[in-house]
Amino acid sequence: MDWGSILTIVLGILAAIGLPLALRSRGKGGQKKVQELWQHLQGIGVKASMFEKGTGQEKLGQKRSWGQKSVGIIKLTDKNVDSISVVGVASQYGVNYSLDYLVRKSSIIGIEKKKKTRMITKKSSLLRGEVIDIEWRGDNALAQKLNFDSRLKDKLLQADPSAFKGSVWIFPEPGYEYSRIRTAYFLPMPDLFDSIDIIATHIQSGW
Repeated sequence: MDWGSILTIVLGILAAIGLPLALRSRGKGGQKKVQELWQHLQGIGVKASMFEKGTGQEKLGQKRSWGQKSVGIIKLTDKNVDSISVVGVASQYGVNYSLDYLVRKSSIIGIEKKKKTRMITKKSSLLRGEVIDIEWRGDNALAQKLNFDSRLKDKLLQADPSAFKGSVWIFPEPGYEYSRIRTAYFLPMPDLFDSIDIIATHIQSGW
């Protein structure tokens, strides 16, 4: 047996052991994440309450990634974002958490033609450069709205978009009454939360 075959067997064994452990830890760790986010939102003045599952919101995005599951939903009041789903993605390497900001659609007409959209940051230098500009790419109609919103761009640049720990993705989600704004899991400060809510207004305005 060559080293390639041995390595494949070892990796298979590690995956078989690691994935069940990750699935178990997702439940416990996920509840802590939900509680942490809920308390943080209240601390920055956002009216939020724990939400019971069973409305279908927790199913959004599950088809995109095996091992992905909503571990809790927080309902918001008086915001363009309807609710936030804390999502855990389990693999043999552990659990990574994301936030899905759920936005009710104004219409489902033509939703199947809409494309996912992503925020791109531009830096002053390749290594550890300061973010100097933001561009949205993907669905032409939505990207144009977001790129032309100078207030959104200024707010993101002032708040430092690198705090998102990656990019911001927007998924139209055909078949559901919600679109998703996805970020990595983090506790948003007021300016960044306001930015997410501004993005939600553009989604509600007919995208």
